[in-house]
Amino acid sequence: MDVSPELETLLRESLRAFETSGGLVNVAVLPSMTAIGYTRPLVEGRPTTTVADARPLPPLTQVLAVRSGAARLEPGAGIDLGGIAKGWMADRLRESLGPNTLANLGGDISAGGPGPAGSGWPVGFAGVTVLLRDQGAATSGVRRRRWGELHHLIDPRTGVPAKTGLEEVSVVAASGLEAEVVAKTALLVGPELAPVYCAAHALAWWLSP
Repeated sequence: MDVSPELETLLRESLRAFETSGGLVNVAVLPSMTAIGYTRPLVEGRPTTTVADARPLPPLTQVLAVRSGAARLEPGAGIDLGGIAKGWMADRLRESLGPNTLANLGGDISAGGPGPAGSGWPVGFAGVTVLLRDQGAATSGVRRRRWGELHHLIDPRTGVPAKTGLEEVSVVAASGLEAEVVAKTALLVGPELAPVYCAAHALAWWLSP
């Protein structure tokens, strides 16, 4: 189907995130989200779960193809742009608002310029205050948006909510989108590999088991 330039860019960023995360950030997650019952806001009531219907996610590159002005999604597949869209949109919003701006979209933060006092934008983050200047920040976690033993963050290797030994990862990176991808990947690789991964891809990070 035809897609707008903005959606085309976002889909390409989703494919890039899939590749750079080793397949752990996979927007082809919609069938799994449906299977665990996350089909409406939690304030509307406890979801009805059918976890037995969940399956490992197909590689995104097998179900999504993008070309200039158009995209194809294979029959039976579904995507949920979720955090990828939040990080990307925070970066776009910050750029559109001017050279000295902070944008926060649901916890995905993009900061540009010296901030109100010239030393960066102060942001409360993982229990500390950090100063962001031309950087992004994001937190990926399983403590919110959960019901019983289930939550919204799907492990693509199983198709069910992730259980990696980490509950929350917060990251500062070069952009809001990059911070989102790094935080989610680090949470999914688990506590043994997350420090090494973050050291290679983040400017600062906090891990919470």
